[in-house]
Amino acid sequence: MSGRDLFCQPRRIRHGAALTLVFASVLAAGAATGSFGGSDAKQPSTESVVPAGHDDVTEAAERAMADGKSPMEAAERAVSRSGDRWSAVYSQGEYEELEEALDGQYTGVGLSARRESDGRIEVTRVQPGSPAARAGIRKGDLLRGVDGEDVTGRPVTEVVSLLRGDADDAGAGSRVRLGLQRGTHTWSEVLRRARLSTDSVTVRRLARDITLIKVTAFTKGSGDRLRDAVDRAPKGGGIVLDLRGNSGGFVAEAVTAASAFLDGGLVGTYDVDGDQRVLHAEPGGDTTRPLVVLVDGGTMSAAELLTGALQDRGRAVVVGTRTFGKGSIQMPRRLPDGSVAELTVGHYRTPAGRSVDGRGVTPDLEADDGALQRAETVLGGLGDAS
Repeated sequence: MSGRDLFCQPRRIRHGAALTLVFASVLAAGAATGSFGGSDAKQPSTESVVPAGHDDVTEAAERAMADGKSPMEAAERAVSRSGDRWSAVYSQGEYEELEEALDGQYTGVGLSARRESDGRIEVTRVQPGSPAARAGIRKGDLLRGVDGEDVTGRPVTEVVSLLRGDADDAGAGSRVRLGLQRGTHTWSEVLRRARLSTDSVTVRRLARDITLIKVTAFTKGSGDRLRDAVDRAPKGGGIVLDLRGNSGGFVAEAVTAASAFLDGGLVGTYDVDGDQRVLHAEPGGDTTRPLVVLVDGGTMSAAELLTGALQDRGRAVVVGTRTFGKGSIQMPRRLPDGSVAELTVGHYRTPAGRSVDGRGVTPDLEADDGALQRAETVLGGLGDAS
């Protein structure tokens, strides 16, 4: 298994809740997770590099197994003692779900939602062809309950966990009852969960032949989809690459995305247990088209690596707010009971040698509300690419 730059919660929360950050993206138009991924020889392998300081996690799990105790719980305690907020421990089932999310797949009903200021959970999107779509649920409907539990006022991550049936390890085909409201009409629907695919790259046309490409996560294939979108964009038109809320993905996919805008050269460097390695863009990218990258506090890790590369190489103007600041690399270790410990093994840097870990990427132009309009103004000032 390949090395990971994984975006999980700093500590594993009992039975599935640790994965809600991953699947909140599926439900609430956020992002997935992050990892190195791919079979590139430049990427670290699970077996080849394990810092000595992490041996105590495995040893604790092995001792627990020998004593008839839970290896997973022992590993969790060891990770907690390490003080590393990005390392985490997953059950075998949780880890399989996490890998599926990295593949752009999930088990659910096909709803995107958000919590309003008054606590109501509003449906913001219904995935075409999903169980929710077949049941006639629409954008703007309110989600009032899941399997009899009132969800009003609850964090979206908890709603995700209920919809997925994490507490019961529910899979595709399992039933879930939703309480819904449209205007003054309230009703309930019983849906069967299904295996669904996420679309992490979306494209739409703005004014003046500007193309907006939004990448919500660097899942498998997203880099190639972004390159295709760039190739299809109007000649001479600018591009806004929206990475707001992108909490990461496969670093290899982020490098492929960088290759859409760079003609080879350095994308970043990373260390694994002191061993320095490099990430290079492929030659042949579009280096003349005006480009603005939108970022915010939800732009994380692999997305920060891409942003830093385009900024350092002078290829893009970065607009928005400071990014999250997660630049550490995690790699998986299989424990005796089949659970998996994701342990930090190194950090990456941008082409100029900047570390984003704990610092983030500072935009060239600060903008919060109205960031997209600011990006369009910037592109107008950059001029025609033809």
